[in-house]
Amino acid sequence: MAVALAGARSPGAGAILSLRRLAPAAAAPVRLGGSGTPGTRRRRGIAMAAAASAPPAPADTLPKGADSFFRTVISNMEKVYLSRNPTAKTILELVRSYDGDHICYDHFAFRTFGVDGYGIKSLAEFFTDFGYVPREELRFPAKKLRALWFSPPTNDGYTGTGVYGPLPRIFISELLVDELSPQSQDIIQKYIRTSGKGNKHATLASTSGELTWEKPIYSDFQVLSRESEYAAWTLVNGYALNHTTISTHRLISDIRSINKFNKFVEDNGFKLNSEGGILKVSPDGLLQQSSTVADSALFTFADGITESIPRSYIEFAERLVLPQFKDLPNDEVNEHHRRDGFEVGNADKIFESTSNDQLTRRSA
Repeated sequence: MAVALAGARSPGAGAILSLRRLAPAAAAPVRLGGSGTPGTRRRRGIAMAAAASAPPAPADTLPKGADSFFRTVISNMEKVYLSRNPTAKTILELVRSYDGDHICYDHFAFRTFGVDGYGIKSLAEFFTDFGYVPREELRFPAKKLRALWFSPPTNDGYTGTGVYGPLPRIFISELLVDELSPQSQDIIQKYIRTSGKGNKHATLASTSGELTWEKPIYSDFQVLSRESEYAAWTLVNGYALNHTTISTHRLISDIRSINKFNKFVEDNGFKLNSEGGILKVSPDGLLQQSSTVADSALFTFADGITESIPRSYIEFAERLVLPQFKDLPNDEVNEHHRRDGFEVGNADKIFESTSNDQLTRRSA
């Protein structure tokens, strides 16, 4: 489903509010603040139907100063992420040793509480201020989640790799808190109240790895875990980067094929998320994804109890060439010739990378 964005070349918080779906004509705007009315929340999850159409024009390339600052910020997000997730750090090192320094990130993903301004909007405004364009909403009714993804400004002329290569897409999800049980809602609200205006500084929290609310007690974590593992993860990890994604088709060796990449990861002793199968494939077959199981780490709760909690994971994505460009020579294929966007079915299974079922299962 294509979208129109007024003022896409002057992105920012105001631009988000002008997002409208082109079809149907009467559709409501995508909203970043709060979780919407009950009728809106019950709508079907939206799959990315834009796969076969050209993406909207991105914002202009960032000025050099803004580009340097922005990349420093996301580099600090990555540093916190890698410091907590040895699996991701090791896999990135293994890929560089095998394939050379050709790693490009497909997307960065974040989790939030969709209540009182702590949801998608709390992080989105930073990215839209630096040229990102809101693209499409996805819904996950069973998990009580919604998400919005953002395409980056023009990536022409990049010379580096990783956070200094082509800018990643941004995927931000939020828990629809008002759909949880009263007990879980009360727990989340209790911590939100200790945060002051922490939602105004979500990006800073992500670069530091600090929670903007009080460190939780273990019993609250347990209550949330029983109803929503997403809620429990967000309570103890806050705005920390949930995962990064390696774009496998941008590699140059045989592991640019995601099936060979998955074998490479498993042969090196890492466990992959098996929910729905190791390889998650969109209905059109053009978006193929997989991920590791999240790392775990000991966490000392506010009441002195120390227990293991899930941290983050690393994902892998191969975007295949769109049908209308299938006859292009390989050396002429660019990213805009490939499948864009995300797929509800794939993402729903990727979310399980932090689930207890995946963390506790034996390797295949």
